[in-house]
Amino acid sequence: MREMTDAIEAEYRRYRKLGEDTILALNGGQLCTRVSKNSLSIATIVWHISGNLASRFTDFLTTDGEKPWREREEEFSVRTVTPEEVLERWNAGWDVLMPTLADLDDEDLSRTVTIRGVELTVVQALQRSLAHLAYHVGQIVFVGKMIAGDHWKYLSIPPGGTDSYNQNPDMEKA
Repeated sequence: MREMTDAIEAEYRRYRKLGEDTILALNGGQLCTRVSKNSLSIATIVWHISGNLASRFTDFLTTDGEKPWREREEEFSVRTVTPEEVLERWNAGWDVLMPTLADLDDEDLSRTVTIRGVELTVVQALQRSLAHLAYHVGQIVFVGKMIAGDHWKYLSIPPGGTDSYNQNPDMEKA
């Protein structure tokens, strides 16, 4: 049975689309722009998300989610990359996550996994991962809106668009 795991997978897909649509809406220079000295560029956030997904979901049920090969600090480096490189890195993390999710069923949710030596149930680990992803995708969208300015096209219900959206609420499911 996959009622819960399908629902979790659908939420990951929604956030994947939001992040990807933001990446596709910007050019290379914009993807590497930091809006302040203390902020991260979209490219840097993508490197971090990808590293996190690859680490957590490689051998998800059998090894610690913080892999010894992960270079987490390097993920936060300032970088100049092309839009193609950003999408390639974005997809690299998702290419680990999505097959792992597809292999899970609802019975797996009560199993135990380890992240940094701490035991969690699979459902706890997935909720933690999804919240982490949503946090960073929100950053990506926010930074994208700031950079695009008046050229931004809303990825969700735009201000003033609620009544129209409610006539056809097509974003409620992935």
